[in-house]
Amino acid sequence: MSLPGWDLCIDSPLGLLGATASAEGVTRLCFDPAPRERAVHRDGAAHLARLERQLGEYFAGRRRQFEVPLAASGNPFQTRVWALLQTIGYGQTRAYGALARALDRPGAARAVGLANGQNPIAILVPCHRVIGASGALTGYAGGLPRKRALLELEGALPASLF
Repeated sequence: MSLPGWDLCIDSPLGLLGATASAEGVTRLCFDPAPRERAVHRDGAAHLARLERQLGEYFAGRRRQFEVPLAASGNPFQTRVWALLQTIGYGQTRAYGALARALDRPGAARAVGLANGQNPIAILVPCHRVIGASGALTGYAGGLPRKRALLELEGALPASLF
């Protein structure tokens, strides 16, 4: 399937994903992509092919780590948060406050949450692995049912939510 403004649309067990990529790497991956006005990249095709294959492996339970270059753009704080998200391993979760402390900004849990919510590359930059301090599932751009499903797939759903 193709949508205007997206380089690739991928059917997944959790719904349609839209992806874009440049020569540097994947620039965007989101659920429920809406048509948008933007020229489609032609120089990121190799990254998109790898992305599609690796997402298939991930959803089949055969991949725990992605090996696709990423090229998201954001402000310096956002990019620091997104880099930190990538250190949360498969099957693990972190609270917003823990991420803020890891950034040496212990009072910035809300700012971490905002940057997390603006993550342009779902799944590969695993913002779904960030939960509330109580263990509760909190916001996810793809919707809480998808966040729950991703954490279940990874065996990381907090015990309090069973």
